Amino acid sequence: MARRSHLESTKRIETLVDGIFAIAMTLLVLNLNIPQLVKPVSDATMQSILIGLEPKFFTYALSFILLAVFWRINHTQFYYIKHVNNPLIWINVVWLLFVALVPFSTSLTGEYGDLISSNVFFDLNLFAIGALSAFNWYYATEKNLIDRDLDLVKIKNMRRLNLIFPFVSLLAVAMAFITPSWSTLSYLLIPLIFRIMEKNQSSTI
Repeated sequence: MARRSHLESTKRIETLVDGIFAIAMTLLVLNLNIPQLVKPVSDATMQSILIGLEPKFFTYALSFILLAVFWRINHTQFYYIKHVNNPLIWINVVWLLFVALVPFSTSLTGEYGDLISSNVFFDLNLFAIGALSAFNWYYATEKNLIDRDLDLVKIKNMRRLNLIFPFVSLLAVAMAFITPSWSTLSYLLIPLIFRIMEKNQSSTI
C-alpha cells in the first residue's frame, strides 16, 4: 500500500468535477433551439412548435437529472475517499471526458430519437460514465484511499449500487434495437432498482 504522505488531497479533483458538471448541465439547454419564424406568429403556431419540441424537452430533462445523479454519486464517493493517487486522478479525468460529451449525445438523440444509432450512442455514453464511476469506487477501496473507519458492508453495498447505471444503460442499448424512440424510458427504472436494492441491503444487516 502506498504511504499516505505520497498521496494527494481530493480537493482539486472535486473542484474540477463540480466545474465540468456545471458546464455540461448548462450546455444541455442549448439543444432547445427555437426555430426562426416569420412574424406575426399565432398562438396556434407557437403551441404546435412547443409540442414538436417535446422529445427534446424530455431528453433535456432526463439528461439533466441523470447528470445530477452522477454528480451526487461522485460526491458521496469522495465523502469517503480521503486521498487520491495518479491512477485515480486519471480515472476521474477520463470519466469527466464522457460527462462533457453528454450535451452532444443528448442533442443527437433529441434530434434523431427515432434512429437506433443515435440512441445507442447516447446509451453507451451513459454506460461509460456509470462504468467508470463504479470503477472509481472499486479502485479507491482496493487501494485503501478511503476512510479507514468505513466498514466492509458499506463498501460492498456501494459497489453494488454503483452497478445500477451500467446495467440500465446496457438494457437501454438492447431496447434501442427494438423500439429506439422508447429506449430512453429504461432509465426510469433506476429509482425502482435503487429502492429495491437498498431495501434488500437493509434487510440483510
